[in-house]
Amino acid sequence: MPTEIERKFLVTGDAWRDAVTSSVRFRQGYLSRGAQSAIRVRTDGTTAYLNIKSSVDGVTRLEYEYPIPLAHADEILDRIALRPIIAKTRHFVDYAGRRWEIDVFEAENAGLVVAEVELEAADAPLELPQWVGLEVSSDARYYNASLSEVPFSQWPRD
Repeated sequence: MPTEIERKFLVTGDAWRDAVTSSVRFRQGYLSRGAQSAIRVRTDGTTAYLNIKSSVDGVTRLEYEYPIPLAHADEILDRIALRPIIAKTRHFVDYAGRRWEIDVFEAENAGLVVAEVELEAADAPLELPQWVGLEVSSDARYYNASLSEVPFSQWPRD
């Protein structure tokens, strides 16, 4: 079974920006979102995927991904997907032999910047860049499916 092992952190500062190797803008929407699983459609403007994820624990999930026609994805996002749609730019940064993905959210989730890194095992050693802050891997509020239900802009401010 395809498995995704990923740790997620809040980003502090802008020092990561100098190390960006590439970026892509995503639009994604959910057809189903729940505590156990989520089904989403994602597009980068040129390709599109249907993705099914099922939680195993805070950092490990079963993940299935299938290419779909871009026109279908756009129609699903525009007419069917639950609101709000997630809009974000993903920036790629290589650090200490790992590829980090820094998501800068837009629209209802503007102001949120999260770094993710995929691992080969949940207990794999990980060297953290200086721009990585609090780990939020097990905090469901930071899951994209959750952000499409209760966006960052609606969170209470401390």
